[in-house]
Amino acid sequence: MKKLLKVLGIIVLSILLLLGIIAAYIKTALPDVGPAQQITIAKTSQKIKRGAYLAKSVMICMDCHSKRDPVFFSMPMVYSTIGEGGEQFDQSMGFPGVYFSANITPAVIGTWTDGEIYRAITTGVRKNGKPIFPVMPYHSYRRADPEDIESVIVFLRMLNPIQNIVPESKSDFPMNIILNTIPEKAEPQTIPPSGDSIANGRYLFNIAACHDCHTPFEKGKFIESMAIGGGRVFPVPGGLVTSANITPDKETGIGLWSRDIFVKHFAAYRDSTNAHRVIQSGELQTIMPWTMYGNMTDADLGNIYAYIQTIKPIKHEVVKWHPGK
Repeated sequence: MKKLLKVLGIIVLSILLLLGIIAAYIKTALPDVGPAQQITIAKTSQKIKRGAYLAKSVMICMDCHSKRDPVFFSMPMVYSTIGEGGEQFDQSMGFPGVYFSANITPAVIGTWTDGEIYRAITTGVRKNGKPIFPVMPYHSYRRADPEDIESVIVFLRMLNPIQNIVPESKSDFPMNIILNTIPEKAEPQTIPPSGDSIANGRYLFNIAACHDCHTPFEKGKFIESMAIGGGRVFPVPGGLVTSANITPDKETGIGLWSRDIFVKHFAAYRDSTNAHRVIQSGELQTIMPWTMYGNMTDADLGNIYAYIQTIKPIKHEVVKWHPGK
């Protein structure tokens, strides 16, 4: 019996030792996405304009990296805080840790090279080599056209430097180990021609990260069988909001919407009255950044609609608002 216990003890210790070695490897050798590129991006007026459009209306980097005003519907960005970071994402939202959006103004990234910023956006690896938790959708940005990423970088360089010290993000166990395995090398694509409505819409849908909010999220993972079928829950001031089913299901999704209805649904928030409508007690509030996506061009919104219509419909009734939770 003693011999058996001794053998079992050796086996257990061996397994623990092996796990320790694997964990140490993951923590020290990963992520491995390669060094940052040696690039210098020309700061042209065209890139500044495109970068501003992407960062504020399509990729909406500014949505998470700025403060939002909960007084108004859709919690629009507070422009005086643009890029300063500090937004918290934690266990109450289903995340395996406490994460803060980074300060991406020149006050911080002014010491980063263009290549280091490019690597962070497209792979999720910081200047210091540490991984970013994918609340930032770098898994979507990794397939963006390099010209678009460069345009965003040029725009970020133009932001007002804000001295805002952001707390360090921390992952719970075992995500603090798993996180190192998540970043991947970029797989850049080329922007499809605007005339190819579906392909162009697929590209925009991806870099706009529509999937992430409209797909149920549990225990740090997306339920891909329900992709864009709605159901992800977010705590907001006044209650809980659940993301909508945006598949083309005719009963529970947007299958009965026309292209024109889809575009007008967003374009309505270009009006300053809608964009700054005060929320009353108990009234629906949402994290959906209507005031940002609403400033996409009609053509881009129409192309996104065309792509969504090609996605498999999912029948999933969603109750969007639970006040007072």
